[in-house]
Amino acid sequence: MSILTFKGGVHPYDGKELSKDKAVRKILPGKELVFPMSQHIGAPAQPTVEVGERVLKGQLIGKATGFVSTNIHSSVSGTVKKIEKRLVPNGSKVLSIVIENDEEYEEIKPYEVPDKWTKEYIREAVANCGVVGLGGACFPTHVKLAPKDENAIDYVIVNAAECEPYITADYRRLVEQPKEVIEGLKIVLKLFDNAKGVIAVENNKPDVIKNLKELTKNEDKISVAELKTKYPQGSERHIIYAVTKRKINSSMLPADAGCIVDNVDTVYNIYRAVALGKPLTERIVTISGDGINEPCNLQVPFGTSHSKLIEEAGGIDENVEKILSGGPMMGQAMFTLDVPVIKGSSALLAFKKDEIAHAVTTNCLNCGKCAMVCPEGLICAKLAQASDANDMDAFIKMHGMECIECGTCNFNCPANRNITQSVRTMKRKVQAMRRKGKSE
Repeated sequence: MSILTFKGGVHPYDGKELSKDKAVRKILPGKELVFPMSQHIGAPAQPTVEVGERVLKGQLIGKATGFVSTNIHSSVSGTVKKIEKRLVPNGSKVLSIVIENDEEYEEIKPYEVPDKWTKEYIREAVANCGVVGLGGACFPTHVKLAPKDENAIDYVIVNAAECEPYITADYRRLVEQPKEVIEGLKIVLKLFDNAKGVIAVENNKPDVIKNLKELTKNEDKISVAELKTKYPQGSERHIIYAVTKRKINSSMLPADAGCIVDNVDTVYNIYRAVALGKPLTERIVTISGDGINEPCNLQVPFGTSHSKLIEEAGGIDENVEKILSGGPMMGQAMFTLDVPVIKGSSALLAFKKDEIAHAVTTNCLNCGKCAMVCPEGLICAKLAQASDANDMDAFIKMHGMECIECGTCNFNCPANRNITQSVRTMKRKVQAMRRKGKSE
């Protein structure tokens, strides 16, 4: 099979050699854990426990409040100390349950697993166990697995691109638990009678590709697709195009193109939910960057403070200028480490130099280099100019809402302009205007 890709994209230094060969190490959390009720797309969960109540590991502590919502479970046993608003990695404050860890890790009985797995049971197990998209979007997985027409789905794609620099969490999952990921894919395929499964991996992971092909050689409905190493190859739209040559836009869902796309760790946790009745209470987090003393991959219970991750990674260099939650292309700068690891926490990166802060920004050169690499084929600089001028009509006319906010334009801009931020700001204004129009 040829190496698959899309038009556009960039090739940043990936930094993966810092942590890719570091086996996942389980850690114990600290004494106080914080569980935000909103760590997913959709309606926040509603607390199901009260202050003073003792909870067990794996116990439901936040119940989904709608179809597009998800359950939250405790990752430890202990006592609920507070229910109040707390900071999360993006800097906002959300209602959270604070649990004092009793360090006994007494576990609640897993959800009951029947002998026969019906489609209804699979979707129910995924919903009960609070599984969400762990590639960053945190979209409730049970919603994704329930499209309007399941017979129209002919591809289930496991997104194993992991195109963000430095992050190696998905790579380690595929190195250490490939069979469980494959079993998770088989479970998803049970939902879609006409679908075949594709595990899509960038070609900077040849060992994983070779092993997956060997493990699936006798699987009629599963294949391994080799993707070109390029950012943002792991974007949902672009991995669909690379694998199927089908295109979707901002008004469409992957299901509209006959596809279901799930991240590697999501599929792994679908297996745990359906086959073992285990709720989602932890995830692999990559701790890396040139400011981290001992880069590593850690299995982290949700609610654990980011400061604990730094401690487990041997501390940070005294000259660190920037710390990120997530990858360097789409991650968010952190002003405090006193925030919990949540379902969307894929990485904690520390860098000795803040490249953006030191960059000198000049006027737009009209060079077109942003448009050359935009995976959506947009004229990024013009969109930014329309946004800065608050010209919403021009922004919409130039298809600004198709921007996926990947940051390739910023990366390729010789003038060091923050194009993505300008476009993002206008997108939010358009979205707010459209919501207001629907409500009137």
